[in-house]
Amino acid sequence: MTQAAEIEATDAGRASGASTPPAALLVGDPSPMAMLGRFGPGSAQGEVSEGDAIAYARRLTRRTGENFSVLSRLVPEPWRDDFASVYAFCRWADDLADESGTGDAARQHSLDLLAWWRSGLEACFAGEPSHPVYVALARAVRGRRLSPGPFHALIDAFEQDQRVTRYTTWDELMGYCRGSADPVGHLVLQIGGVRPPEEAPGNAELYQMSDAICSALQLTNHWQDVRRDLRERGRVYLPSSETGIGAEELRALLERGGDPRPDPSARVRYIKALRPLVDRTRELFRQGEALPGLLASGAAGEEARPLGRVVGLLAAGGRRVLERIESGGCMTLWRRPTIGKPTKLWLVCRHTLVAPRSVSR
Repeated sequence: MTQAAEIEATDAGRASGASTPPAALLVGDPSPMAMLGRFGPGSAQGEVSEGDAIAYARRLTRRTGENFSVLSRLVPEPWRDDFASVYAFCRWADDLADESGTGDAARQHSLDLLAWWRSGLEACFAGEPSHPVYVALARAVRGRRLSPGPFHALIDAFEQDQRVTRYTTWDELMGYCRGSADPVGHLVLQIGGVRPPEEAPGNAELYQMSDAICSALQLTNHWQDVRRDLRERGRVYLPSSETGIGAEELRALLERGGDPRPDPSARVRYIKALRPLVDRTRELFRQGEALPGLLASGAAGEEARPLGRVVGLLAAGGRRVLERIESGGCMTLWRRPTIGKPTKLWLVCRHTLVAPRSVSR
């Protein structure tokens, strides 16, 4: 049995007392669209045990295709179920927004699915969860005192993706990041016991640095996926007033450039557009670079110390992808840069063995 299979078997073994057959949650494809028929709008879901729900959230999280593992060995075991349930919420919302196809009818269908997902969120915070993800999330909400605001902000951003497919200015794009990325950082901090500024004003600086890192991670993902967003979603996140390139010209550059050796004129035009955006993204990473050290030093309390390694790893992974974008010549319209398993392993080891640098406030 492979290690992954052993882990899944262990998770399945944790589930008990469920009326839902294990095959519905713990066997087969865990992706949201594969599960939608059984656990989607209007479905007769039946009762789902907390153990089954958490085991499902872990399975879904381990199948992630993100740049970096959400459940790395740096995440303390007591936090892993909470991290997994938050990730499962985000993954379902993301897929409901993006996997319905293209065109006006598909976007409306996505909006309908997101409205259903929001109603489930409201039921979760009312203490009446029914969907497996919300059954798992309810435990994190209770145990970690998670706020509803970040979850609603994330759904707002996914709805925005259905209505807005072009951005003109950097400020517009940063406004999108404040809804699509920054709330994830708020939830991570809350899982680690760092209360939001409205409850603990002294944490405002920590949340600001988290916002800088999360926005930088979101932007890095946008620059990495320009080609995919354009072809598969019809979306362009490059702000046209900054780049001087609109969606139609971007598509024309893609067709002119070919793959994998772009036409020189197309290449130069695109590189000149993307490089300043990469520079601004690097500056955002810099604005948040003190956060891992502050968390590790106990500035946010003893409970939050392990967050220093977790946040440090995620930020380092994002910076490494940004470096790959640069070292690849900023040609993401034709080639999508990634970091391989050896690099990921090296980063995990580095952050396991070396504590983030402590920084005095």
